[in-house]
Amino acid sequence: MSTVGNILWIIFGGGLILFLEYFIGGLLLCLTIIGIPFGMQCIKLSFLALLPFGKEVQHTQHAGGCISLLMNIFWIVVGGIWVAATHLVFALVCAITIIGIPFALQHMKLVSLSFAPFGKEVREA
Repeated sequence: MSTVGNILWIIFGGGLILFLEYFIGGLLLCLTIIGIPFGMQCIKLSFLALLPFGKEVQHTQHAGGCISLLMNIFWIVVGGIWVAATHLVFALVCAITIIGIPFALQHMKLVSLSFAPFGKEVREA
């Protein structure tokens, strides 16, 4: 069922566009040494945006402590809040119809990762 959901997500949910935006942004961030950790989080977000069905976002056991907290705070201040708010708006728009509810749930998954990605990982459900 997740394969069908992922195909519909790519076609109707904008999964390919989201993937390209996050992936290109991640590659651009990786051009600088300071931006590499943030670029890696964008690339992680891009792969979840491409195929979100059948995956879940979980906290890692070795989350990194204070470093992850500081990186998440910087991420939120610089742009994470806007990315998360955008996915939240898309989730609300998708949730208007019954057919769009599965897409809304996937956008909520993207909200949880895009708001504070450090110390989280994407796993198969």
